[in-house]
Amino acid sequence: MKSFYYAFKGIRHGFLTERNFRFHVLAIIVVTTAGLVTGLSAIEWCIIFIMFGWVTALELINTAIERTIDLVTEEIHPLAGQAKDLASGAVLIFAFFSAIIGLIIFIPKWFS
Repeated sequence: MKSFYYAFKGIRHGFLTERNFRFHVLAIIVVTTAGLVTGLSAIEWCIIFIMFGWVTALELINTAIERTIDLVTEEIHPLAGQAKDLASGAVLIFAFFSAIIGLIIFIPKWFS
């Protein structure tokens, strides 16, 4: 039970302190609303929920990487900056491709 407590504590912390995490949660609300209005199939919902899970998990991993780097060093170091940039780049890439997948799912339903 402690593991769940700490996991939810981390999610709550991410939501309260990370603007990008809150943006992703807002996107989840918007896409879920659009999906309900559009009438997605079970398979489409599964795909959408996989995207939701991965992008929010990656955002929390990115935050953990950034915090760990900040804990290890206070000086500005090129490798520290690169590690942070790479982690945030991973989130951006996944979010971009998730948006494309969303468009592939929604556009045919909206314009048919």
